[in-house]
Amino acid sequence: MKYQTAEELPYSEWLLHEEQRVYDARVSGSIITAPKRFRLIDVFAGAGGMTLGFSKKFGHAFDSVWANDFNAYCVETYNANFGEHCILGDIIDLLKNPEVVIPKADVVIGGPPCQGFSLLNKNREVDPRKELWRPFFEVVSRSGAEVFVMENVPEILKSSEYDEIKSMAEGMGFKVKQHKLCATDYGVPQSRKRAFIIGCKYYDPAYIFPPRKSHFDPSKGAVQSSVLDGSRNGYLPNAEKWRTVRDAIEDLPKPEGIEIRDIDPPMNLHFGRTPTALSVARYKSIPEEGMNRFDLQKRAPDLTPECWIRKKSGGTDLFGRLWWDRPAFTIRTEFFKPEKGRYLHPKQHRPITHREAARLQSFPDDFIFNGTKIEVAKQIGNAVPPLLAARVADVIYQLLTMNLK
Repeated sequence: MKYQTAEELPYSEWLLHEEQRVYDARVSGSIITAPKRFRLIDVFAGAGGMTLGFSKKFGHAFDSVWANDFNAYCVETYNANFGEHCILGDIIDLLKNPEVVIPKADVVIGGPPCQGFSLLNKNREVDPRKELWRPFFEVVSRSGAEVFVMENVPEILKSSEYDEIKSMAEGMGFKVKQHKLCATDYGVPQSRKRAFIIGCKYYDPAYIFPPRKSHFDPSKGAVQSSVLDGSRNGYLPNAEKWRTVRDAIEDLPKPEGIEIRDIDPPMNLHFGRTPTALSVARYKSIPEEGMNRFDLQKRAPDLTPECWIRKKSGGTDLFGRLWWDRPAFTIRTEFFKPEKGRYLHPKQHRPITHREAARLQSFPDDFIFNGTKIEVAKQIGNAVPPLLAARVADVIYQLLTMNLK
């Protein structure tokens, strides 16, 4: 049966049961039972974190048929994992090239570069990267996709550009729903928040998006238990506790070497750095979980950079040590630099490794990363956590199967 409007299929028990079935099938390691496989395009694909969440690797019924990124290392990584169909180049130039053919697809996904909207970007009012959602919709149009997923930083939802994005999508015939999701609520051991904008031409995605949460904050157990009832914006019936840093990385031995190595995972990306004696002294001065630059200043003012002493407020995560039994904070592209955030290992006197960062992003160990260690760090930090993408993929699967005759 093909549903034309939301009114023909109100949000119902069937949808709740179907969401649970899809989730259970995926987490059990089986491929979701699907009447067909769906064709997917990923624009601004990066390393392919979002594609991975939609892929067979995560139990889903989506096949990537075309992708694009302007970074050659990202393209190499994407093609190594998903097949040789990620195209290198600026998407605007590619769309002007008559030899570039956008294939037909069921869904287009992608995250136009988010730095234009990020709070870290002081020039965001005039940043041209804020306009890259326009070629995204050109790809949607050329592919004939009836569903799209756009991902970005939460700040986009408060921007004037979001109003333009919604207006363009609705002008193309899409019904649009947006929501900010926190990765910890979906099994990722990291409190990363991302905005997702979903469009569908034949059904209102507001009836099934956002997906119900699969994980809850155990420190608020009494509050959470009252909503573990399958209600909309609530939790899946078998919701689990948030995954933690300990869950993700405690089994790893101490890192070896200082470079990417041509050996089996996980040790190929589990390497260290060569910190100065001053850096090591600073690490050792804040040995307890959760300590940060303010603790360093209290305990070892002689080791504290003068600029930190002058800066009396803000930046509580700078030079911070992770907690074993909490999720990590957002993993960014320079996670190997403790001065950039809360990136010190909970126990060892060092920053986290590339492998640890990849795990905190929910990448499986057998995912292939290509490039220098700096480029691989960018790929890891910029990626959509695959587990978060997989829960969004659950929703998109439901939307697409509703439209099958």
